[in-house]
Amino acid sequence: MKANEIKDLSVEALHAKAVELEREMFNLRFQLHTGHLENSAKLSQIRKDVARVKTVLNQKLDA
Repeated sequence: MKANEIKDLSVEALHAKAVELEREMFNLRFQLHTGHLENSAKLSQIRKDVARVKTVLNQKLDA
């Protein structure tokens, strides 16, 4: 997900996106530990997306 796309979202949409990404990250970590994860790069990509969303959310809440 691009930073420009994230900046255009509202605060409510950012909260929803953060929850969705954290659920997906949980599922990927679960698959990793059970040995069913096919694309391990997806885990780091999701982790970075969560950080981007949380950063923009904090910026919008502080402003």
